[in-house]
Amino acid sequence: MEAPGLAKAAAADTDPRGAKEDTPDGAPALCPSPEAPSPEPPAYRLQDFDTLATVGTGTFGRVHLVKEKTTEHFFALKVMSIPDVIRLKQEQHVHNEKSVLKEVNHPFLIRLFWTGHDERFLYMLMEFVPGGELFSYLRNRGRFTAATGLFYSAEIVCAIEYLHSKEIVYRDLKPENILLDREGHIKLTDFGFAKKLVDRTWTLCGTPEYLAPEVIQSKGHGRAVDWWALGILIFEMLSGFPPFFDDNPFGIYQKILGGKIDFPRHLDFSVKDLIKKLLVVDRTKRLGNMKASLELHEHSCVHLDPGHCNAERPRQPVWEARAT
Repeated sequence: MEAPGLAKAAAADTDPRGAKEDTPDGAPALCPSPEAPSPEPPAYRLQDFDTLATVGTGTFGRVHLVKEKTTEHFFALKVMSIPDVIRLKQEQHVHNEKSVLKEVNHPFLIRLFWTGHDERFLYMLMEFVPGGELFSYLRNRGRFTAATGLFYSAEIVCAIEYLHSKEIVYRDLKPENILLDREGHIKLTDFGFAKKLVDRTWTLCGTPEYLAPEVIQSKGHGRAVDWWALGILIFEMLSGFPPFFDDNPFGIYQKILGGKIDFPRHLDFSVKDLIKKLLVVDRTKRLGNMKASLELHEHSCVHLDPGHCNAERPRQPVWEARAT
């Protein structure tokens, strides 16, 4: 099976690489620490890959599992229809994802290796994460144990605090955007809503159940929205459902602004305390907002061993690094 236009574009394009290369955006590495220099990236060509399967579909594109013919390394190739991107006014989101992923380098964030385009499609060659979405595991199990949910939460704290250190707000934290690698560690993906932010922004974006009060009220928002979303996510992982839900978005928004949380009985005091401190309607009092993530590190529920966020412990890569 071939990606839409993949072989055709490669054969028809006058560029010998098969698609016009935008920028080489990093090369495979053995799970480097943040900011570790990457080796000189190779010049990827579309015709150098075999398409094995479609692993994801979206409104204006698909994600294919591909294998590089010479090295047999696996990648995820995101193929987006240019007319559909324009028709749905998603140009800025595509640009945001590309620019953010070019800048970041962290083991808990998806990696972008190359981008290109032809007359019909935009291409993003990304890290293939074999474990799939956290969403699927959560739906299959109903809910996670406290130990499992808080393990994922600790790694998400690492990812978010790294993004915030780069002045990037993620703005789309939810189970569907968290992938699991071979060892069960998280990878945040889908950076279309992510934004480089010095002060505040007023754009309404995100999933209704995960929107922070200041987003709903159009008061301008910043990094605190990611900590609110973390509180929603922890509640959902440990309960099996979000704390604020309704049949329509407006009902959800009313409950979010009301701030009343009904906790399941099985959650212990410390977990409830963490969620309550993250889901504070007043963002100036929200955990993680005033002292960056230091407050989260100090909470009894967030267990971060030395080096956890800096990836100092060895981790099994999805595939070996390219020989240099």
